[in-house]
Amino acid sequence: MRENQELLGQAQEFLRAAKAAGADVAEVGLSAGTSISVQRRLGKIEETERAESRELGLRVFVGKCSASISASSIDPAAFARLAEQAVAMARVVPEDPYAEIPEAPPPMDAALLDLDDPLEPGMAVLIARAAAAEDAALAVPGITNSEGASASWSRSYVLRATSLGFAGMYPRSYHGVSATAIAGTGTGMQRDYDSSSAGHGADLEDPAVLGRRAAEQALARLNPVRPKTGKLPVLFHPRVAGSFLGHLAGAINGAAIARKTSFLKDALGQAVFAPGIRIIDDPLRVRGRRSRPFDREGQPGGRRAFIGDGVLTSWILDTRSANQLGLKTTGNAGGVSNFYMEPGAMSPRELMADIGEGLFVTELIGMGVNGITGDYSRGAAGFMIRDGQLAEPVAEFTIAGNLRDMFAALRPANDLEFKRGTDAPTLRIDGMMLAGS
Repeated sequence: MRENQELLGQAQEFLRAAKAAGADVAEVGLSAGTSISVQRRLGKIEETERAESRELGLRVFVGKCSASISASSIDPAAFARLAEQAVAMARVVPEDPYAEIPEAPPPMDAALLDLDDPLEPGMAVLIARAAAAEDAALAVPGITNSEGASASWSRSYVLRATSLGFAGMYPRSYHGVSATAIAGTGTGMQRDYDSSSAGHGADLEDPAVLGRRAAEQALARLNPVRPKTGKLPVLFHPRVAGSFLGHLAGAINGAAIARKTSFLKDALGQAVFAPGIRIIDDPLRVRGRRSRPFDREGQPGGRRAFIGDGVLTSWILDTRSANQLGLKTTGNAGGVSNFYMEPGAMSPRELMADIGEGLFVTELIGMGVNGITGDYSRGAAGFMIRDGQLAEPVAEFTIAGNLRDMFAALRPANDLEFKRGTDAPTLRIDGMMLAGS
């Protein structure tokens, strides 16, 4: 509580310095945190680290001209100098008719979101987590090496305050553990990984379970073949399926829409996905990986279906892009929060049951996605599907299509898990082009 009051006091002092320097309005963003991490490989600790960070930023407006400045330390003695620099920059840049620091209501009680695990686990606990994950992977017969296991923890305070009277701050914590196993020898080696992250240590997956799963996944990838070129139905594992939500978020971001640089620029109110598909942003999900009581402009958020029954219902907007488009902010300054696709009714096994020949993709490589046209082409690895069952591992091929067509053909399974902040269940997309042998 003492640290809370100290940070709030420093933010208010910085705002006063900005006003004294000649700013009409100003906002301060400030964060302070502590992190610990450990890296272990083949039973030996390779690296341990403890770090403390302090960051602050100031944005000022002189009329309709604005400028921002940042620093990697919080030094009240430097506030006046930094504020003067920011105001001097604002006075020489062109006006921006759309930018502003908006009014914001008092923030909700962040404790209701339960984002903070105040108990620091300590280095011994992190070492034990990494050891459990790696030892479980190495114990699986056929595993020949390890790229190691890691465990980490952090706790930080996020603060935003404006000269218009808004002040909000919340703490959040993070626990993470991961392991990467190697199977096979020589040029026939294959690797795979698994990980778990959560705001509370109690919500982490058992490190030994994820270590064994990483090992089993690496073994399953041994001796891959290159599939034949063709047009096939493709299933995407949840760990890569979320990437499609990332492409959607970029395509319906208000800044891209205002610039007319999105393949969905004319799609508002239209069916983009099949009926029944819902894609939600929920910043108020309790213990959510990206939950927040307010966005980077202090605006409150709420659960919103950007895709409802397959239809695009809204752009993702901050204040500036909303002003450009003649709309209101959706409380998404800084991007989406807990962004996810609701699950379907069928299990992954049921979703692939009628596929005579297809693909199950577990890894995507490269970033061959054109946000203007929607053209999609990425390297991939995974498994063939034959007669509704997973078959031989495959690698060194490319899958391609157009996101507009892919979104329309997409079908979700029922295995949604909230693990990454942007989450989707297993997805099936028919009619994708595969470029292989």
